[in-house]
Amino acid sequence: MRALVSARLGADFTKLWTASAVSNIGDGVTMAAGPLLVASITADPALVAGAVFVQQLPWLIFALISGAYVDRLDRRRLVVLVNALRAVALTPLTLAVATDTVTVALIYTVFFLLGTGETLADTASGAFLPAIVAPERLATANARLMATFTVANQFVAKPLGAWLFVIAAAAPFGVNALTFAVAAALVATIRPVPAPPSAPRTSLGAEIGEGLRWLWRHRLLRTLAVSMGLGNVAFCAAFAVFVLYARQRLGLSDIGYGFLLTTFAVGGLLGTLLAPRLQATFGASALLRTGLIVEVVTHATLAITRTPLVAAGILIVFGIHTMVWGVIVVTLRQRVVPRHLLGRVGSVYALLDLGGAALGSLLGGVLARTWGLTTPFWLAATAMAMITVAAWRPLRESSANN
Repeated sequence: MRALVSARLGADFTKLWTASAVSNIGDGVTMAAGPLLVASITADPALVAGAVFVQQLPWLIFALISGAYVDRLDRRRLVVLVNALRAVALTPLTLAVATDTVTVALIYTVFFLLGTGETLADTASGAFLPAIVAPERLATANARLMATFTVANQFVAKPLGAWLFVIAAAAPFGVNALTFAVAAALVATIRPVPAPPSAPRTSLGAEIGEGLRWLWRHRLLRTLAVSMGLGNVAFCAAFAVFVLYARQRLGLSDIGYGFLLTTFAVGGLLGTLLAPRLQATFGASALLRTGLIVEVVTHATLAITRTPLVAAGILIVFGIHTMVWGVIVVTLRQRVVPRHLLGRVGSVYALLDLGGAALGSLLGGVLARTWGLTTPFWLAATAMAMITVAAWRPLRESSANN
């Protein structure tokens, strides 16, 4: 398979693709084990949700600054450095869990550092891809990366993370540290690429403003960014306490929770396989609008059901939607945004997208503690219905191929 990827997309993409696969396994392991670790210390829904929130908070604080530096610095070297530092950051957490001295404060601190590194590494990787892949191959490259994310991060890593946590609570975090180190070494072997042409260096604020203005003037990207920013508030308000929802409402064990998370991966993998055919058949605009409806139905179904199989089924559908949406949006952004602005425009999009996720995670814990575990899902369904109505006309009138 690696030889096939290399032949079509180049050896440098193969290295980036492999690094992504390795680091996504580590990320997914921690994503499954992290809530279990916090839940083993406290049953407070707000504190469990807080562990998700602190990892997303850096997108609210640093996203725009990170985007500006991604456009200033060597993107390849930046990914290498950040991955190495994230491996170091996980070491004290691993040791604390192994010695049974871990605290919620330490978990929050390490997760915040991991999230801060993510603002730089993810933005740099997205901006770096068009430099090593031809424009006509970007959709294929993005689909491969998303399929890898789905298989590695969700299908393989989630049950693995839950299993490792049951066997040895420190193991998932040590594994994640190792995967970051391996990913850094792989990206370091990618050939340097010429820096993109850019305007004369100005102040950081002026450079950030340039990215903000560019995105806001592009109607389709603006609609997509705002829709998903608000949508992620709703989504993460519901899913921030998903581990408690799985345990208390669906009656699942820790291993069952890990396997339930893999239903995202099943749908996501199907989505990456179906995305090109679906887009050719129905068009990007129809798929984006249908995706909003899928979000409404997903939240409403999870609010109603107590049956794990029903929850798993709707999560598969949701996984298909997220990957189809992702392939369309990421490829569009990489094609239409000027190369020297990719970091800044991508960071503005991420600020709305992941900043909304951070706010939703914080809100979800409070809602669940005050009114019960299904309240965030009902509110998410209502909010997504309103977003769908507001975004329907702009998405219908815009073409994702322009």
